[in-house]
Amino acid sequence: MAVWRLFRRSSADFLLQGFESGSSWRFLVTRRCHSASQTGLYGFAPLKTAGGFKIFVDEAIERSNELITYIKSHPSPTEIINAMDEISNTVCCVVDSAELCRHTHPDREFVHEANKASMRMNEYLHDLNTNSSLYNAVKEAEMSGHLMTKEARRAATNLRMDFEKGGIHLSNEKLDRVNKLNVEISSLCREFGENIIMDPGHVDVFPATLIPKHLHHLCKPIHKSRTGMATGLSISRNTSKERGLRVPTDATTLSSILQWTTDEEVRKKAYINGNSTPFANIDVLGKLIATRHELAQIIGYRSYIDFVVRQNMASSSRVVKSFLLEMSEMIRGKANQEFNAIKMFKRERNGYGSADLEPWDEAYYTAMMKSSMLNLDSSVVASYFPLPSCIKGLKLLVESLFGASFRSIPLSPGESWHTDVIKMCLHHPHEGDLGYLYLDLYAREGKYPGCAHFAVKGGRRISNNEYQLPVVALVCNFSGSPNSSSARLNQWEVETLFHEFGHALHSLLSRTDYQHFSGTRVVLDLAETPSNLFEYYASDYRVLRMFAKHYSTGETIPEKLVEAMQNARKMFAATELQRQIFYAMVDQTLFGDQAPLQRNTSSTVADIKQKFTCWKHVDGTHWQARFSHLLNYGAGYYSYLYAKCLSSTIWKKVCQDDPLSLATGDALRTKFLQHGGAKEPSEMLNDLVGGGILRDHGEGIVPDITCLAEEMELVMDGEQMEVLSNLVRKQ
Repeated sequence: MAVWRLFRRSSADFLLQGFESGSSWRFLVTRRCHSASQTGLYGFAPLKTAGGFKIFVDEAIERSNELITYIKSHPSPTEIINAMDEISNTVCCVVDSAELCRHTHPDREFVHEANKASMRMNEYLHDLNTNSSLYNAVKEAEMSGHLMTKEARRAATNLRMDFEKGGIHLSNEKLDRVNKLNVEISSLCREFGENIIMDPGHVDVFPATLIPKHLHHLCKPIHKSRTGMATGLSISRNTSKERGLRVPTDATTLSSILQWTTDEEVRKKAYINGNSTPFANIDVLGKLIATRHELAQIIGYRSYIDFVVRQNMASSSRVVKSFLLEMSEMIRGKANQEFNAIKMFKRERNGYGSADLEPWDEAYYTAMMKSSMLNLDSSVVASYFPLPSCIKGLKLLVESLFGASFRSIPLSPGESWHTDVIKMCLHHPHEGDLGYLYLDLYAREGKYPGCAHFAVKGGRRISNNEYQLPVVALVCNFSGSPNSSSARLNQWEVETLFHEFGHALHSLLSRTDYQHFSGTRVVLDLAETPSNLFEYYASDYRVLRMFAKHYSTGETIPEKLVEAMQNARKMFAATELQRQIFYAMVDQTLFGDQAPLQRNTSSTVADIKQKFTCWKHVDGTHWQARFSHLLNYGAGYYSYLYAKCLSSTIWKKVCQDDPLSLATGDALRTKFLQHGGAKEPSEMLNDLVGGGILRDHGEGIVPDITCLAEEMELVMDGEQMEVLSNLVRKQ
């Protein structure tokens, strides 16, 4: 919807004073100065208390209305676009701050007030996105021919298109309905996410020894009563009741249970329960699908997919589905081979010849195969990746690539939301400070359950000699605490940390004139490319030897161990890619042309899983009820597969030969990262790689798959590619 494009990224504490005499740039703004005692959450003065979110909203709306009045006074085209960006910069700080607060703050009052602020702000943003006076002013600025920079002209065009995508052309009655639908969509997305956190599900396991000891800290001890029912934590000292564990089935814990638990019945129970909660989200998802479909059709699109994809590189649902089918056919043979290998391994391991391979077997047996065939012990791998060393590695990587350094800086009173949080400044010796990064890396109850990059403030040019620095937060859930040496990351966690760091660098290194284009504010099917690219750095020995040291001996990680890690990463690559295609096809189908008819999303998911993967669907499960990517990446999950292809090409053609050189970093920064969304994606990618990274697909653009196919050892000659293309066209 238009909200995430037109008014999304935020800023703070700027007050309109008029406009700079003789300047073609923007309003003269005055930073409000606050003493340390006045500092609020994230450095925003109103957020000293939870109730400050109401003040934050009030101030944002007041300042935005002043800017709207200014735009209505018919200033120059340049000032119109600058003022529009100023509105976005002012009001969206509330949305972004509320979003971070909702997911991370341990104080429920703060979370409650952040929720209220988010809902109120979203209602106001929908009004802005359907304001005809603003739309007409933007359209006039675009058509005037007086916008002096290419970025300003691109901003005007994007803003105009976003207005039109928001239904500005509709009758008042339909426009009112669009606003109501957008508010309903925001509410449903919030409810979906809250249900995942509040209802993770659980299974009770007896005896406790069935759960590996190193996972006991994830569970709660329970005991069997005389009736066989599980009771609470306390138990009489004289009783001999059996001790068990209550195992939560949130995504993180479930992943560990499925990988490490030997007992198949325990894995089965955990898998079924974890993929059957929260049940309430089945209804929420159905409403979300119907509401998004109605929104798209009112505005003039066939489906929500076309509504979302039109401004992306893909441009249409037909291009997306063709791309997904091509990838599916490309990997099908190797995925089948991997499936059969896992099946054979299970049969040989269990000593009988007819054991079926079940969904709850995959993580367990693939981990076992990697360990036995590659002599790879995950605990040995983790011993070389203490979290503090990994953070040091990120710092060294930035220094090698960009000649910049991360410096720890003290948090002002009231700025932090938890004692675990640290703050760093990205500093360049010639350019000065480039931006700020909050790190909130340790797991705690009630916190966002995954790993994510949150924007707090977007970068933008304030005047000819002043730039507003970006501020972002990197949130993860690693076991341990800042005062403990126990936080050691496994291979997947290291890759995840580097992935999210790629997002953070995209924001911090961005130097766009407008916050509308800052950092990750790019078309959806480009957004995941930097993060996927930095995953390659997490498995390259030349990088790892700089920081991966044994937690007790200080020994540098052996090159043979890194080779085993690389082989493990490739070992079931087709299976993993097939899963991502399955996710993307579910996303495309649920939000496709027939969306309102798909009342039973579980049946849809089951059919797609059977068609696009080798694995069974378990009746009664509804995995889609906790697939949160259907919210922010609804109809756009295919972007991850675009990113897999694009990042593979960039790594091979730009980074692989010399991944740590300043020349490599300069190319990544100046030709790609610093532009955010201010340039056409195809222009940036072709400039960076020099061609051979994109393919024209008629209606839209798709990534070239050659480098990824080579990386996965799926290289096909010209004749095979032609056969594959013909097959896909017949689908």
